[in-house]
Amino acid sequence: MQVYRLPVLSDNYIFLLHDPDRHTAAVVDPAVAEPVLQQLISLKAELTAIFNTHHHSDHVGGNQQLIDRFPQLTVYGGAEDRGRIPGQQVFLQAGEIVEFGDRTASIFFLPGHTKAHIAYYFAPSKPGESGELFCGDTLFAGGCGRMFEGTPAQMLASLAQLRNLPDNTRVWCAHEYTLKNLQFAITADPDNLELQQRLIAVQEARRRSQPTIPSSIGIEKSTNPFLRWDFPNLQQFVNTRDPVQTFARLRGMKDRF
Repeated sequence: MQVYRLPVLSDNYIFLLHDPDRHTAAVVDPAVAEPVLQQLISLKAELTAIFNTHHHSDHVGGNQQLIDRFPQLTVYGGAEDRGRIPGQQVFLQAGEIVEFGDRTASIFFLPGHTKAHIAYYFAPSKPGESGELFCGDTLFAGGCGRMFEGTPAQMLASLAQLRNLPDNTRVWCAHEYTLKNLQFAITADPDNLELQQRLIAVQEARRRSQPTIPSSIGIEKSTNPFLRWDFPNLQQFVNTRDPVQTFARLRGMKDRF
């Protein structure tokens, strides 16, 4: 399974999954259709699936045009998003499996950003390879999504599921927010040497207009404050030892940053 990263709008990423043996493709969160169609033409591939993580328009805006072009494709989304995702046919719940090519993805139910958010995790196909996590707007490189429909406790529980994945799991999040996220992170965790080094590297990458996605679970665990709610230095920074309160106060500070 090859993954193509398509930058669209001001800071979104669409991810096109390609099976070169079968000449098929699937797309994760198509904000718009045209770049997807162009990539499909380049690959000479037929689109067979849309994998939506949640209902926001910058994740589903291209659904209908892609359905019109490939009427046999299948549209997947979370069960709790019924009626909110254009063309949705499959209503997924936690622990269910979807297939693409010779790969299978497990579904994570991740309420917080929205009440219905899900993620798709493709486990490694061979020992030593990395898994692929398509997590929409739940976990970002250096940050996490805003809580529009969920609570801090829900969001922490959702992020805890992702924190438990193998460190080498590649994190394909849906926005190029990394630099701004790390600029906040360093204010909360200034003595973190790995974070300092990551911020320098990301500053240089963005100066060159290079993408910072994918990240990895291991990198996020060591540098992302929103996966470090149980670290004493961050608890001290927000003046609480309670993990949920630590997370909530950090997220509140980021909202105002």
